[in-house]
Amino acid sequence: MRLDKYLCESSYFTRALAKKAIKSGAVTCDGVIVKDAGFKVLDKHKICYDGDELNPVGERFLMLNKPADTVCATIDDMHPTVIDLLDIEKPEALHIAGRLDIDTTGLVLITTDGQWSHRITSPKKDCGKTYLVTVADPLDDALIATFEQGVALRNEDGLTKPAQLEIIDSYHAKLTITEGKYHQVKRMFAAVGNKVVALHRHSVGSIELDADLEPGEWRYLTEEEIQSV
Repeated sequence: MRLDKYLCESSYFTRALAKKAIKSGAVTCDGVIVKDAGFKVLDKHKICYDGDELNPVGERFLMLNKPADTVCATIDDMHPTVIDLLDIEKPEALHIAGRLDIDTTGLVLITTDGQWSHRITSPKKDCGKTYLVTVADPLDDALIATFEQGVALRNEDGLTKPAQLEIIDSYHAKLTITEGKYHQVKRMFAAVGNKVVALHRHSVGSIELDADLEPGEWRYLTEEEIQSV
C-alpha cells in the first residue's frame, strides 16, 4: 500500500493532508523519515506520525438495528442518521448497503467495501430481503400466489419479481423480496388494496438481525456473515 494511502486508512487525513504530512518529515518508517508519498508500506513496517504508531482500520462490516425516525444517510439536517448512532473511527468512510425508509425499523448493513455492498443491492444478484409486515386490513391467503406471480406497481411497467409471502396471522406477514424499488413493500400491499402500518427488516440474504441488539445498537459482522454475501 502507498504511504499516503496508509495514512488515510489509519487516521483522519485526506490524501492531500497525508501528502503534506509526509513532505513535512513527520512520518517515519521503522524510525527513518520517509518523504516519498508513493513509498510502499509492507506488513513488517512500523509507520509513525509525530512518533505515534499508525495502524490501518481496514474494511469494516457491521449491522445496526435501525430505530424509527432515523434516516439511512450519512448526513441529514432534519433527522438523526444511522451513522450518527455509530461510535466508530472514520465514520465518513462508511456507506449503507441497502437503505430503509425513515419509519421502517430493523436490519441495516453498513460497510466500507463497495463490492460487498454491490452484491447486496444489485437487482442482478437476487439477494433476498425479508420484512415483517403489519397491515391495516385482514390478509387473504390468495395473496401468497399473487405475490409469487409478481405485482403491478403504480406508474411502473411490468410486474415485480416473484416474492415469497408467509402469512403469520390476519394482520401480520413475512415478505421476502429480491428487488429494492422505491417503497416497494408498501407499494406492493397498496397494489392489492391494503396498507402497511408497520415495517421491520428481519434479514438480508442469510444475515439475520441479532436478537440481542436493541433499537439503535450495532455490532460488527462475524466472518461467516461477511462471507455469506
